[in-house]
This record gives sequence, C-alpha cells and structure tokens, in this order.
Amino acid sequence: MDTFFGVPLPALLGQVLLGLVNGSFYAILSLGLAIIFGLLNVINFAHGALFMMGAVVAWMGGHYLGLSYWTMLLLAPLVVGAFGIVLERLLLRWTYKLDHIYGLLLTLGLTLLIEGAFRSAYGVSGLSYQTPALLQGGVNLGFMFMPKYRAWVVIASLIVCFTAWYLIEKTRLGAYLRAGTENPRLVEAFGINVPLMITLTYGAGVALAAFAGVLAAPIYQVSPLMGQNLIITVFAVVVIGGMGSILGSIVTGLMLGVVEGLTRVFYPEASSTVVFVIMAIVLLIRPAGLFGKEK
Repeated sequence: MDTFFGVPLPALLGQVLLGLVNGSFYAILSLGLAIIFGLLNVINFAHGALFMMGAVVAWMGGHYLGLSYWTMLLLAPLVVGAFGIVLERLLLRWTYKLDHIYGLLLTLGLTLLIEGAFRSAYGVSGLSYQTPALLQGGVNLGFMFMPKYRAWVVIASLIVCFTAWYLIEKTRLGAYLRAGTENPRLVEAFGINVPLMITLTYGAGVALAAFAGVLAAPIYQVSPLMGQNLIITVFAVVVIGGMGSILGSIVTGLMLGVVEGLTRVFYPEASSTVVFVIMAIVLLIRPAGLFGKEK
C-alpha cells in the first residue's frame, strides 16, 4: 500500500476530503460574515445560530411537510433570509452608526434567543436528516472511496461562493452595494433605495448561512447547538482572510479546512487549535489579514 510519510495514502486523501468538506462550510459561512461586515459594517455573531436555523428548518420541512432535500435546499435559505430581513429592519439598522460592539452584543443576544427557542422545542440530543437518495453511497476511485454527498457539498459550496464573489466584485449590482455603504447620499441621488439594498444584503448573507446549514444537515446531527463551536472557527477564518474580504474568506476557508484535516493525520492533538495558531501568526505578520487592505 502506498504511504506518505508513513501514513497510508487512502487515509491521507480521506482526511483531505474531510478537510475540504469542513473548509466548504467555513468558506460559505465566512463569506456571509464578510458580506455583512464589509457592506453593512456589522459583526454578525448570530451567524452560527442562523446556520443552525437553516438545518432545523430543512428538518422541519421534511419531517412535518414531507418536502424533499432539494426543495428545502432552496426553500430554507429563503425562509431564514426573510427572518434575517425582519431582524435587520427591526433591530440591526439602529446599530449601523454606533460602535461595532453594539452590533456584536445585539447579535450575541439574538444567538442566545434563537438557540434557546429551538433547544426548548427539540432538546439538544440531535435530529437525524437523511441523505437524499441520489447522493447516497460513494464512488471507488481505486486509491480511496469518495462519498457522493461529501463531493456534492464541496462542489455546491464552490459554485455558490464564487457566484457570490462574482456578483459583488464584477457586476454593477456589486458596485452599487459597495458605493451605497461608502457614500449612500450619492447613490440615492441616482434613484437607488439604499436602505432596501442594505436590508436585502443582510438577508442574502443570512441565506448563505442557512444554505450551509441545509448542506450540513445530512452530515452532522441537526441540533440547536450545532453552530456554536463552528462559528468561533469561522470568525478566525474571516480574521485570517481579512475582515470584509470576499475572496479572502472563500480561499482561506477552503485552505484552513484542508490544513485542519492534514493536522488530524500528522498531529491530531493540534487539530482543534491549528486555525487559531495560524490566526495569531497572521495577525503578527499582517494585522489586516492575508487579503485585507492595510489602512
């Protein structure tokens, strides 16, 4: 059997695939955070709870209404995105001109409320969500067995992430969004409703978190607490990539997922801390992050 530094190649490639899957979730979630921070200037600590909410809404749709995974993959982000729009209109918009700490504390409080509501309804033991029939099983590549669903998660994440990056960085809509946050009065002079655009931007960032939650539902137990540990790592990813950097969030999320997976092979004890060690090193060398702009 082929080995790499004493590690069997199938085991090594399996951990790389697992790292890519985790990195896909990091990329989508950090992308949503980067959009919300970069365009709205809000540190959205509720992102993990909204990720969980996407998974729970998908489970509810299947359990109570008999809706398929594919239907919920489209419907759950819309439902949670609409919920995010309500939050932005009622609460978050009052924090835009205040210090970042106010938005952080508000979204932290929302996290506790959302998680508490679902914990009261469903407990914390976890709910199973079946993998869709089309993506069950796997493919034998000869050197490893690749589960179809995990390959789908990576492909779907890449498509969504780079589509969002293209829309924000390369289209007129993205130019309006960026200009609206820097000089809203000038953009409004062109007849654009900037407050509505900001509201929809927050809803889109929240919908990305919910989309990741639906992707995660068949892999992890659907639990009210499933976003707690993940969101801390995602914040580290955003800091490493550069606060507000769309491309930085995507690339850094995927890269750190793979690094985390390889660390589990060569030095398992450090797998839970390697991301934070990298964050500390990056901040020492480049405080703005790998892709952030130095002020």
